[in-house]
Amino acid sequence: MAVPGPGYSITVRVDAPAVASSAGDLTTAVGQVGGVLTAFDIVESHTDRIVVDISANVLDAEHADGVTEALEQLSGVRVRKVSDRTFLIHLGGKIEVNSKVALRNRDDLSRAYTPGVARVCQAIAANPEDARRLTIKRNTVAVVTDGSAVLGLGNIGPAAALPVMEGKAALFKKFAGVDAWPVCLDTQDTEELIRTVELLAPTYAGINLEDIAAPRCFEIEARLREKLDIPVFHDDQHGTAIVTAAALRNALRVVDKNIEDCKIVVCGVGAAGSAIIRLLQLKKPADIVAVGRRGIVHTGLEDMNPNVQWIADHTNADGKQGSLHDALVGADVFIGVSGPNLFGAEQVATMADDAVVFALANPDPEIDPIEAQQHAAVVATGRSDYPNQINNVLAFPGVFRGLLDAHAHQIQDEMLVAAADAIADVVDADRLNAAFIVPSVFDAAVAPVVADAVKSVALREG
Repeated sequence: MAVPGPGYSITVRVDAPAVASSAGDLTTAVGQVGGVLTAFDIVESHTDRIVVDISANVLDAEHADGVTEALEQLSGVRVRKVSDRTFLIHLGGKIEVNSKVALRNRDDLSRAYTPGVARVCQAIAANPEDARRLTIKRNTVAVVTDGSAVLGLGNIGPAAALPVMEGKAALFKKFAGVDAWPVCLDTQDTEELIRTVELLAPTYAGINLEDIAAPRCFEIEARLREKLDIPVFHDDQHGTAIVTAAALRNALRVVDKNIEDCKIVVCGVGAAGSAIIRLLQLKKPADIVAVGRRGIVHTGLEDMNPNVQWIADHTNADGKQGSLHDALVGADVFIGVSGPNLFGAEQVATMADDAVVFALANPDPEIDPIEAQQHAAVVATGRSDYPNQINNVLAFPGVFRGLLDAHAHQIQDEMLVAAADAIADVVDADRLNAAFIVPSVFDAAVAPVVADAVKSVALREG
C-alpha cells in the first residue's frame, strides 16, 4: 500500500536539449518509474540546452536511484545533481534562538544585562514565583528524550533523536506560540534521567517527555509528576490518547452509537495503547478488550508488568481469551497502536455493524485502510495521505498553551478529557462525515480552543 510521499522527496537538476519535446520526455520518464512529479522548474535557458530542476516524491533511496537512472537514459540528458529535499530542510537544524529585546547601545545593555539585571535576580531570589513573570520560564517547555523509542525506529539514541525533538519544538511555536527546546539526554538509566530532569526543571514551565520506551516511560512520568511543581506530559501517551478520544467521539456520532454501548478493542499495550485505554475508561464504554503480543490481556496472564496488570484488572469484563482476531468478533471499535498488517477485511466483517476502525500504526497500519473500508463505516489512520489522520499536533501545542497560561503546576485527567472534547467540537455537524472526523492539523481554531479548555479546568481545579 506504500505510495510516494513528501517524506522522501528529491530534486534532480538535469541538462536537457532545448527542444519542444524535452519537458514531456523528462516528466514521462519520472512517471514511468513510479515517481510523483511535484515541480518542474527551468533554472537556465540557452539556445541549445536548458537546465531543469525536477522535484518528485519517491518511496525510498532505491526508488530515487531508479528515477535518476530513468532520466539519465534519455538522449542528450545529463544529471548534474540529486538533492534530498528532506535533508535540505534539516541543514543546520530547524530552530534557533532570537532576542526579544533590542541591544542597540550601552543603555540597552545596562538594562538587559549588567548592572540592571542584578535587580531582577534579587527580585526572583526574594520571590521565586516571579521567575514565571520575569524570565523565559513563563513560556518555555523542555522536550525531553533519551532516544530509546524514536518514531518507529526504536532505540537510536539521543543524537539521532534530536531532529525529531527539533521538529516538535517547531510545532510548539507554529501552532501555539510556545517556546520549546530539545533536551536529549545521553542516559537510559531511569534514576539518572529522572534526576537530570529534576535538575533542569527550574528553567521550564512544563516538561514534554518524548520517545521514551515503555514500560520505563510510565515510571519516569509518574515520579517526575510527584517531584516537580510544573506539568509533566508524555506526548506518546497522552497526546495520542487525546486525539484518539476526540476522533472516536465524532466517529460514533457518524454511526449514531453511544460509547456506553460500545465494545472497544485496543491493540497495543505500550505507551499509547495504555493511555488510550485509561482515557477512554473515563468515558465509561461497555467494555474494552486489550490485545498485546501474547494475545488478549486477561487476569490469568503471568509475568505482567504493572502497567499491563492494571489493564488486565480494569478491562475485559467477560474474561475473553485468544488472539486479536478473536477479540474483533462483535466489536464496535478497533483502535490499533501496534504493528503493520495484523488483519484483513475478513476480520473487519466479523465486527459489529457500522464498525469503526482506527489503524494507527505508522507508517504501515494494522490493516490497509482500503481493505478496512470494505466493511467498516469509519476508518482513520496515523498517515497524512489518507482521510482522518490521528496526529498529536492537534493536541500538545494547545494543551501546553493552556497549562502555561494558567500557570498550572500539574496536569490532570480532566484536562485531557477537556482537550479531547474541544478538538472534537471543532468539527461541527455541517462538516462531520465518515471522511472528516477530526480537524486538519493546520486548522488555526484548534490550538486556541484546546488551550481555553485546558486553562478553564486548571483554573477551576486551582
